[in-house]
Amino acid sequence: MSDTTTPSNQGASPEHDGTAASTDKAATFTPGFWNYIGFWFPHVVAVGYAGVIASAIFIQFTQDELPCPLCTLQRMAMMLVAIAATWVVGQARKGVLTPDKYARTFGLMMLGALLGMLISTRQVLLHILPDDPGYGEPILGLHLYTWALVTFFVVLVYSAIMLTVTKQTFPVMPKGSASLWISRILIWIFIFIIALNVVLIFIEAGFNWVLPDDPTRYELLYDLGIKS
Repeated sequence: MSDTTTPSNQGASPEHDGTAASTDKAATFTPGFWNYIGFWFPHVVAVGYAGVIASAIFIQFTQDELPCPLCTLQRMAMMLVAIAATWVVGQARKGVLTPDKYARTFGLMMLGALLGMLISTRQVLLHILPDDPGYGEPILGLHLYTWALVTFFVVLVYSAIMLTVTKQTFPVMPKGSASLWISRILIWIFIFIIALNVVLIFIEAGFNWVLPDDPTRYELLYDLGIKS
């Protein structure tokens, strides 16, 4: 068996070779710059997607553009990617993250990104015909579902690159209470935006299993008789 190194957030010693003598001492894992970067990158993914969803919610209210079923599914794919990133952060803060868990998380993020790309591509193809205005108002020349496709592609490439350097970027939380509080604030921002999005989806769908292709009202308000 070849010698393997299992970093930990506590700076513990790596695993011994199974064939080596028990008296042999493995080198102590010393976190470096890229290990700290590896800790903050998942925050960027989670908060980044929280910002994307928050922007979509802002447009939803300011321009009265309710998300269609495909838009809603894209938001859910973003949530899946961001939840995987958030899980890495939690494991790293507890000091129980392992290289295997770290690598599997990128696999889950890639699956979420692929799912999102399929959904986004479907919506792009629905509006690719000449003279088709698309769904909703474009932002910087592109519709929201096209921007979603771009973000999923970026996550896919990011995850693939990180899978090749998992050892060098194994997340280690920087020392000090400031890093812990910054991490907590960022993750709670993500949780708040995601919870708000779930509530809004429920208000839009009401007690119906399927959203209309071109939603024009919040079904729950009509189901409860708040609006007629």
